[in-house]
Amino acid sequence: MKTKKILSSVLALAMAATFAGCGSTEGGDSASAGGNSSGSGEVQNITVWAPEEITALTQEKLDAWLASNSDYSSKYTITVSAMGEGEAATQMLTDVEAGADVYGFAQDQLARLVAAGALSAPGGTFETNITGNNDAGSVGAATLDGKVYAYPETSDNGFFLYYDKSVVTDPSTLEGILDQCAAAGKNFYMDIQSGWYNVAFFFATGADCYYEYDTEGNVTGAICDYNSDKGLAALKAMVNMASHSNFSQSTGSDAALFDPNGGTAGAIVSGTWDSATVSDLLGDNFGAAKLPTFTVDGTSYQMSGFGGFKLVGVKPQTDSDKLTFCHLIADYLTGEEMQTARFEANGWGPSNLKVQASDAVQSNAALAALADQLQYCPGQGQYPNAYWTLTEAFGTDINSGMYAGASDDDLLKALADLEGAIKEAK
Repeated sequence: MKTKKILSSVLALAMAATFAGCGSTEGGDSASAGGNSSGSGEVQNITVWAPEEITALTQEKLDAWLASNSDYSSKYTITVSAMGEGEAATQMLTDVEAGADVYGFAQDQLARLVAAGALSAPGGTFETNITGNNDAGSVGAATLDGKVYAYPETSDNGFFLYYDKSVVTDPSTLEGILDQCAAAGKNFYMDIQSGWYNVAFFFATGADCYYEYDTEGNVTGAICDYNSDKGLAALKAMVNMASHSNFSQSTGSDAALFDPNGGTAGAIVSGTWDSATVSDLLGDNFGAAKLPTFTVDGTSYQMSGFGGFKLVGVKPQTDSDKLTFCHLIADYLTGEEMQTARFEANGWGPSNLKVQASDAVQSNAALAALADQLQYCPGQGQYPNAYWTLTEAFGTDINSGMYAGASDDDLLKALADLEGAIKEAK
């Protein structure tokens, strides 16, 4: 069969890469790491963890994939068990050996999983497929210190702009959106009392804020330059926005504010989780776009944010044949066929470039807007709880009007205090 020939060719290439670069699988070394083949002739079971909502689909597709390739169905069975991305990472970090052979996880857990030796990095053809077939954001999310450790599965967690086309005719600038909302007696809603959302301004101006971890998963330091001209521009933009009479702090359920019967929203910042509600309420006036630009002291900046991605990882194995087969599974699970199937069945946003370019995905306004936005967003790394508490408090101060009319020196003092606290956070 054609499928069998293709998979056999991929396996041959992968095995060539395997034995070209022998080494230990400890500490997250690549799939090109060698090992001992069992050679026992026993059928081995491969365990795959997937979120409950796609467990049945994943099992069905893997069963068909394996059945069409008798060379492998005679050696392996595959069992898919329900395990959410967050829980999967926790389980792997608790006991790598007892964890699944192939598992999905959120990209902010990558550094911890690498440190725990829970990831066998893809090499050879597998790595080429990853870097050549997926968008840059998802590849970056799967990469640590220049090395690819996992397979991109989705590119669909982030925030962008929803707007009422009868209110906002030009969503390109923040200032314009606020003015258009004002003219219609509507409001612009965004959550600035959250470190997940207010980075949209800091990252837009080129400021950095991320944490470094040791091999035990402990914070060793923070890179943050908010106390700078870049941070000042971001803070001034947030202060200006919060001071506008037609800005409203996000309530956490803003989609309902598009209700044509008394709704007060002209535009909101949210994600794909609100797509169905917003579309139903706005009908023909439904609009979705990347976040706007904002201007401070004559310079315009494109709003950014965190990019959220789901990844698939492979657990290191001592049996090189099993390791290669696990990478074949991960490659298939994150390839064009499976990303299309998950989009069609569950609405998951693809990272695969061909699937993103398909008519079906392009006609999904929310996913198209998010894909446009994610090109400006770095993947979210791991942040300690203290970071979220600090940035929430800072955003709350902005929203309360504490910094309205403040001098640049006073704003820089506030940024210096925030930066210092962020660097002390553990």
